Formats: sequence, C-alpha cells, structure tokens
Amino acid sequence: MTLTSETPRPIVSDNALAVIVYVLYCVGYFTGISALIGVIIAHVKVHDTDPVLRSHYQFQIRTFWIGLLYLAIGIPLCMVLIGIPVLAWWLLWSLIRIIKGIISVNEYKPIANPRSWLFG
Repeated sequence: MTLTSETPRPIVSDNALAVIVYVLYCVGYFTGISALIGVIIAHVKVHDTDPVLRSHYQFQIRTFWIGLLYLAIGIPLCMVLIGIPVLAWWLLWSLIRIIKGIISVNEYKPIANPRSWLFG
C-alpha cells in the first residue's frame, strides 16, 4: 500500500482569514482582546502568503499598532478634554481602514500603500 503525500488543506482559506482579522478588529471595539487575537494572526500569516494578502496583513498590523498609539495618547488626554477629538479621530480612522480592507479582500485587490498612516 502506497501513501501519497498530499499537503493538508487549510480549514479556512487565506482570503477568509484576512476577513476574519478585520472582523476581529471590529469586535475589538467592544472586547479589546479580539483585536489582539487579530494582530497575532496577522503577524503569523504576513510572511506565509501571496503578495496581495501580504499587503492586507501588513495593513492590519499597522492598523493595530497605530490605533494603539492613538488610544495611548487619547485616553490620558481625556482628562483635559483634548483626548476626546483624538479618540473620535481614532474611531473614524480605524473604521475606514477596516471597511476599506474588507472591501479590498473581497475584490482580491491589494492595499495600495499598506504602510500608510492614513487610509492606505
């Protein structure tokens, strides 16, 4: 009896996994921990996929870390009311990035500038 060596098929496709990371970021507005799970997935997959999805994982990683920077600046500044516009900007900025990313993944288009501080 001869066993053929087949590569195991992943449970979730790479496209679906990229969308899942974006969804985890959305859920992260309410839980926080799910965004951390999403960035861990993005860090694990960033070097293990094709260039289109690599741009999405890089975009997701930067969305997490830049967003964390906005939160670290905005939350303490809420004591002097300057943080409220910073947090409002973070919410708008992150929602635009997440929605743009989901749309681009569904169309299988790369993020034009995944290292952008704005909207890619």
